[in-house]
Amino acid sequence: MTIQWFPGHMAKARREVTEKLKLVDIVFELVDARLPLSSRNPMMNEIVQNKPRLVLLNKADLADPRITDQWMSYFQKQGLACVSINALKGEGLPKAASEAKRLFEPKVEAMKKKGIRPRAARAMILGIPNVGKSSLINRMAKKSIAKTGDRPGVTQAQQWIKVGKDFELLDTPGILWPKFEDPAVGLRLAATGAIKEEILDTEPVAIFIVEVMSKRYKGVLESRFGVEDLPADPRAALEAIGRKRGFLRAGNVVDMEATWKLMIREFRGGQFGRISLEGPADFAEEENSGAEEAAVQAPVETTEE
Repeated sequence: MTIQWFPGHMAKARREVTEKLKLVDIVFELVDARLPLSSRNPMMNEIVQNKPRLVLLNKADLADPRITDQWMSYFQKQGLACVSINALKGEGLPKAASEAKRLFEPKVEAMKKKGIRPRAARAMILGIPNVGKSSLINRMAKKSIAKTGDRPGVTQAQQWIKVGKDFELLDTPGILWPKFEDPAVGLRLAATGAIKEEILDTEPVAIFIVEVMSKRYKGVLESRFGVEDLPADPRAALEAIGRKRGFLRAGNVVDMEATWKLMIREFRGGQFGRISLEGPADFAEEENSGAEEAAVQAPVETTEE
């Protein structure tokens, strides 16, 4: 599932972000706690450069807390401040604000030394579509300022928003990247709603969710849908679920499209419990696998004695 999607407003947004970066002190990088690396724009380091950065693992209430703890350690080992939050309910935001102030402190001290009265920290919020940027702004500002929605592409322009005396936030449209080279990344993003429905094929997304659940959270699907001994084959498992739910057409044939949509809807709604689609160990395995493959394919140099 290779997805290429870079609408004009996203290319424009990236240019604007790059231009406005010099006006901010801190970058809030918002990612989905269920898939922190897959929901992280790989161009982020290039875009942010050397600005102090706080990684916010949003939607932590939907993610596996054990895996979230592993991700916290992962980012901290990279030298990045990291806090898990639920922007919708405000959970974790006091800690995030405290971390942001800590990152801003060196600049405050520099202003004091120059005899300049310290001002509010200017922060830019960056993240891919539908990761919760507007929900975060509204919760921090304690009023509905930024538009929110459960679909990507709601925020279309930048705006400065005052948050008490401590922060001024610059909201930005969600920025995806031109192409997802790894099919698994596209599937993870599709499962969580970061990619517009219009360009999706629901079947592979539903199959992917079943595969993840079967591998990582055994028994959850059986319990949720009341089906004993789901088939190992994900397509057969989906058919069994559709039949159990009564999604039948003429001739007692399962309506598979309705079943695929059900699977995606239930996952996004948190009906399966707190689920993470990836952990740091997965990427360590991929790196090791790639290294082994390269070693096998690499020519062996010999020396004649």
